[in-house]
Amino acid sequence: MKHEDIWRALDTLAAEQGLSASGLARRAGLDPTTFNHSKRRMPDGRARWPSTESLAKVLISTGASLDDFTALVTGARALPSRPPSRRIPLIGLAQAGSDGFFDDGGYPVGGGWDEVSLPEVADPHAYALEISGDSMEPVFRDGDMVIISPNAPVRRGDRVVARTGRGEVMAKQLVRRSARRVELKSLNPAHPDYIFELSEIAWIHRIIWASQ
Repeated sequence: MKHEDIWRALDTLAAEQGLSASGLARRAGLDPTTFNHSKRRMPDGRARWPSTESLAKVLISTGASLDDFTALVTGARALPSRPPSRRIPLIGLAQAGSDGFFDDGGYPVGGGWDEVSLPEVADPHAYALEISGDSMEPVFRDGDMVIISPNAPVRRGDRVVARTGRGEVMAKQLVRRSARRVELKSLNPAHPDYIFELSEIAWIHRIIWASQ
């Protein structure tokens, strides 16, 4: 694996998305100059490699897999063709607490949803929420989209969306769920944590993907 191969793969991935190197960095939540040609060498001429964190953010933001990127590094000129993407319902997080968007099982219903395309989501009841405000920072920012799977198993430490019996919908981290109580940790440390009686929680769904 050569230095030039890594950068060529990043440039190809950017082109596949209709982006420049700067646009790809911006989509991944990085400084727009991160992938500029001037940043690919150190002042003394030595090769500068992109960080694994930067690469991971690029793969997440573009939906490309590690295998896809490896194929580009080893000489592929384009990403492999994909099956048609699936459309899933989308609403804003602020709307999610309103009546008419979920049935008693916590599945999305009604005609007030928008739609978004996303490939390879196995759960037929998956849906998307668009984050608004700063209550989920620094993990999820205003405008980020999160994909939620009602049927995915939920374990301690998972990032989840929970709805209370009073209609409050919140994105938190599951700290503990016992036979009596649910403990939820706020993603933004400026916001409080919560402890609910289990009877106060209508449902808890796991976040399985975020655009960022």
